[in-house]
Amino acid sequence: MSRAQRLLDLIQILRRHRFPVTGTQLAEELGISLRTLYRDIATLQEQGASIAGEPGLGYVLKPGFMLPPLMFSEEEIEALVLGSRWVADRGDDRLAVAARNALHKIAAVLPADLRESLDTTTLLAGPDQTKADIDTGLPLLRSAIRNERKIFLSYKDGKGQLSQRMIWPFALGYFEHVRVLIAWCELRQEIRHFRSDRIEAFEVYDLRYPKRRQALLKEWRAIEGITTDRI
Repeated sequence: MSRAQRLLDLIQILRRHRFPVTGTQLAEELGISLRTLYRDIATLQEQGASIAGEPGLGYVLKPGFMLPPLMFSEEEIEALVLGSRWVADRGDDRLAVAARNALHKIAAVLPADLRESLDTTTLLAGPDQTKADIDTGLPLLRSAIRNERKIFLSYKDGKGQLSQRMIWPFALGYFEHVRVLIAWCELRQEIRHFRSDRIEAFEVYDLRYPKRRQALLKEWRAIEGITTDRI
């Protein structure tokens, strides 16, 4: 294993833990000595990683650390490009622009050889020929999710029955030809799924719902049997 790959693996291990991890545990997981681990942690700290802790107490990575360009492998770059191209083609206008801007920012900080890999990748996202104009309200829905705001929803189900309800939106699923809003429904007193193309109208209330969206997401994952290691 190259040292660059080892440093990347160390960062990824620290990212998985919210609480301090002992040097012994880190060294064992990486298959290296404690002395090598201490050198690697010092190297990452010099590169700007906000790693708190010391020998004997454990280490924790504080939020917000940006991986340096050397941390991207060619396959990771291909994944970033393919994902950005998919979003640019299938997302609403604001999300498509954000995907392109993010890719430009990544390209700007990559060294020349990796930037060439980004520019010449042969992984393409094919056009969605059946894309419908259903996404005009998604930016507002995403904003409501981020700010944990209640939404008053007018929704038509698969049988054409129209209903109105107050919901607590906490996630938005992007599928090939449909978007699904995931929310706690006050009417049904349970988590429900709402297809965006069946939303007749909605109003975002300046009223924060009582639960945190992370807690609702955790509850939904448990119901659906989705493990936390899936992105």
